[in-house]
Amino acid sequence: MAPEAFRDLAGQIVDASADYLASLDDRRTNPAVSGVETETLFDGPLPEVGIGEAVVDDLVRIADACRAGTGRLFPYVVGPGEPVAAAADLFTSVLNQNATSWRSAPAAAVVERTVVRWLAEAIGCAGFEGSLTSGGSSANLMGLALARESRAPANETGAHPCVVYASTEVHMSVPKAVALLGIGRANLRLVPVDDAFRIDVGALEAAITEDERAGCRGIAIVASAGTVATGAIDPIARLAAVARDHGLWLHVDGAYGAPAALVEPDRFEGMAAADSISLDAHKWLYQPFDVSVLLHRDPGLARRTFAHTDDYVRPMSDDALEGLAFFEESIELSRRFRALKLWTSLRYHGLAPFREAIAADLRHARLLAELVDAEPSLELLAPVELSAVCFRSTLGDSGDALDRGNAELLREVNARGRVALSNATIDGAFALRACFVNHRTTDDDVRAIVEEVLAASAGRAGSG
Repeated sequence: MAPEAFRDLAGQIVDASADYLASLDDRRTNPAVSGVETETLFDGPLPEVGIGEAVVDDLVRIADACRAGTGRLFPYVVGPGEPVAAAADLFTSVLNQNATSWRSAPAAAVVERTVVRWLAEAIGCAGFEGSLTSGGSSANLMGLALARESRAPANETGAHPCVVYASTEVHMSVPKAVALLGIGRANLRLVPVDDAFRIDVGALEAAITEDERAGCRGIAIVASAGTVATGAIDPIARLAAVARDHGLWLHVDGAYGAPAALVEPDRFEGMAAADSISLDAHKWLYQPFDVSVLLHRDPGLARRTFAHTDDYVRPMSDDALEGLAFFEESIELSRRFRALKLWTSLRYHGLAPFREAIAADLRHARLLAELVDAEPSLELLAPVELSAVCFRSTLGDSGDALDRGNAELLREVNARGRVALSNATIDGAFALRACFVNHRTTDDDVRAIVEEVLAASAGRAGSG
């Protein structure tokens, strides 16, 4: 493609992107499409002859069938994407750097190392090193791989029996990680939580002591810095002390919550004592997918855990920078230049607007909790510690009927298209869940949640 042809095509795509952003307030948060409709639109034969610039019209149709990143997008922990970073992502693809080492991508390697340092310093963990990865699942897997190789080395002879400790509220990526690492899900001790859904430290210590007496080797504790369901923050400082007393690795799953340390650092006391930390910038730093980070203290251990180099990728330099190879410290060889969008976004805006946006998200969660408390037909099901709010409609039902009614209510709310919510199970009960990691959200968007739930409840009552 000639440069002028690219300029024309890219300009059309940028125009379509800007039109999309300009239309967000008028878009349904959930698209009114079915599986059959999307298949009809986008699943067809591979063309022998291309359609040229008409493909831009296809991109517009795809946008119309996507969940829109409006200020009323609240399901799971999903950010709406930040436009400056999105623009930088185009440049990332044009550059097409394999950010695997300084030798392969000199600028990309330095930018990534800089971004990792910035993130560590921002959350109060100066001196940590690490690398960017695709998401919290990969970062948690890598963190537990470090723990295993530190406490029960397995790379050469295979996995040995060992135990990992976490709360019953731990993210689903942790059981998956212990399975993939050969530790086995049966060796993941899921410790009960307290009334605020934080790990019960006394029960944890009892479990560790019981395993020690039985000759079972513990290797790690996973602390949640913002559980996915309720946003609960485990008592990290106390867990750091328990890990130290028993010689265990402490991994903090901060994929969701760790960025809140920019605003309320006291709530994350002890995080700097962790051995490894995961953090997703595509969650509460509002970046386009995908960019996450694993932070850790010991690059030497990371190399012992992940290094297995063939001659054709050897850095060929003893210089500390020019010999840098991310593939020796992570599970990936080929790696996208993920750092550029975050580097550009942070340099364009500065850190202060990110602090302000996170603080607004925390305030919006508290506002929703107040609105729920003020409405007789709604009730909170969990404390609001960060920005996740779990609640339900009482609906005049009880037991299983109450759960079924709220599940139907969630489907109706999302089908209406004004707001998007998710669900959670709280002490066995079905909950409606709104999570605020959205820089576009306003107070009116928060009020829309209650308005839509009440409207859907009224419709359900009328149909019954």
